[in-house]
Amino acid sequence: MMLPWMNNINDTLRRVFGLHEFRPHQQAIIEDLIDGRDSFVLMPTGGGKSLCYQLPALHRTGTALVVSPLISLMKDQVDALVDAGVRAAFYNSTMEAAEARQVLARMHANELDLLYVAPERLMNPDFIERFADIDVALIAVDEAHCVSQWGHDFRPHYAALGELRQHFPGVPLIALTATADPQTRQDILSILGLENAPQHVTGFDRPNIRYTVMEKHRPKQQLQRFLRNRSHEAGIIYALSRKRVEEIATSLQAQGIAAAAYHAGLGRNIRKDVQERFLRDDLSIVVATVAFGMGIDKPNVRFVVHYDLPKNIEGYYQETGRAGRDGLPAEALLLFGTQDIVKARLLLEHTANPDQRRIESHKLQAMIGFAESLTCRRRVLLGYFGAQLAQDCGNCDICLDPPERFDATIEAQKVLSCVYRVGQRFGIKHVVDILRGADNERMHRLGHKHLSTYGIGQDKSDAEWHSIVRQLIHHGYLDQDIANFSVLKLRPEARTLLKGDQRLQLARLRIKTLQKKKAPKPPADVEIVDVELFESLRVLRKKLADKQGVPPYVIFGDVSLVEMSRKRPASAEEFLDITGVGQVKLERHGEAFLKAIADHQESAAPPEGAD
Repeated sequence: MMLPWMNNINDTLRRVFGLHEFRPHQQAIIEDLIDGRDSFVLMPTGGGKSLCYQLPALHRTGTALVVSPLISLMKDQVDALVDAGVRAAFYNSTMEAAEARQVLARMHANELDLLYVAPERLMNPDFIERFADIDVALIAVDEAHCVSQWGHDFRPHYAALGELRQHFPGVPLIALTATADPQTRQDILSILGLENAPQHVTGFDRPNIRYTVMEKHRPKQQLQRFLRNRSHEAGIIYALSRKRVEEIATSLQAQGIAAAAYHAGLGRNIRKDVQERFLRDDLSIVVATVAFGMGIDKPNVRFVVHYDLPKNIEGYYQETGRAGRDGLPAEALLLFGTQDIVKARLLLEHTANPDQRRIESHKLQAMIGFAESLTCRRRVLLGYFGAQLAQDCGNCDICLDPPERFDATIEAQKVLSCVYRVGQRFGIKHVVDILRGADNERMHRLGHKHLSTYGIGQDKSDAEWHSIVRQLIHHGYLDQDIANFSVLKLRPEARTLLKGDQRLQLARLRIKTLQKKKAPKPPADVEIVDVELFESLRVLRKKLADKQGVPPYVIFGDVSLVEMSRKRPASAEEFLDITGVGQVKLERHGEAFLKAIADHQESAAPPEGAD
């Protein structure tokens, strides 16, 4: 729907979405799509992926198809778009027959700018036939990692999306994901036919999230301490089993915390009620299995706790990414114990497909490496996805409570030399076995007892050598080729270390009993606000949201309220300058919020005649 004032994408950005500037890569992606070119987009959760296809849909003729596996996300995004004045709808299995027919009628009448649909619905031959006489503006494949067997959430229905090209020739296609390691990325490009499309990779860093890993010791008490003074903040606690989810939720309720359980064993209506109460700020905490939160677009989640070890780094990254989507400070706590590893490996045994089991096993090992790391958490996390951080982040437990360090130049040279001498064809365990002089059948069979590096590391324990090797991976001296049985390979940076032209300090292995020592590091652009005004605006937002039957953030996000409480706009023009305020939102909500700000100003002003 091209409105008269939509002369360019900057007009649309400001007047529909209430934003004043594009984030990195967004403008190039949007311009490519409008001009009919494909794109592959890798952006972190909360990085602005949705805008990359929502805005072009308003500048191209026809209806944009958005493929999403997440029914909850469809509803959330459609609610937000409709509130901004965009003609959007979803078509999925939750709809009543009459409602579904109405959506299809609007689509055939060219009355939709965007239509959200699940992959199995879209690829149904009968449904595809409907588009014979409909202009398709573009196709957006969200959560694109689901097409790949290397993706942490592979779905067979998504793999069928490779046929989209033959069904919709000439229609620009954009694939978007927040979680894709190099192997998954290549798979997506190949399956969706995007090998020649521009690749926009904005990075994985979420600097507002503080990452903390604690040795699991009396986890209920650890959780209780963490939640102290957070009772009014929104958060998600993930646990592996339904039983544990129920236990934690019951315990929190007994402490007077507004918490609820969410897992697949609960009835559909109960799950829906929990989700909606959480979105509408009637619940502070949801305790859930990993199924919860897929596609939950709630920007003011302030913390995510993993009570158990996640199965892979992609899942951990995506789940922690549900915190702090608004850019304000957030925390991610992982409780990690050796028993978690045993349980995770037992679960892997139930994977019938041997190739999938091998892939999942490698991914679990990388997750364990993250949890046991003595290197800046952010370095490890970004390194897994093929990105390097120039310096330690200063906002994780390792940076805030640094371990003892030692000159590890000689130890590093021993490891790198050993990797070289075995032809860069073996994984961590075998390299460590060689260094420690293991006397086993495999060592004899391969002839590795005769290597010059055999037994030169007997002065250190198995755990110490594993820690050193992992740190060399995290610091970028070694690659762990997960697609090739996790073998270790030398990176070019290893050469100077091997030649003795560089010294290296690493962290000494320790037992982790990390405590919270410093306040979370806030984003640099967050200023102190009028807390009283912020709270009154939150109350108003909740009242309007309840009346409209939508989550509060659909009205305005916390970032908008923070800015309102700081700038205190007094006119429609000033209100339009607030982030998240577009033309339609000004018309719908401007009067109420401007009045609330004016009333607060009046009540806070000193009496007339006062000094």
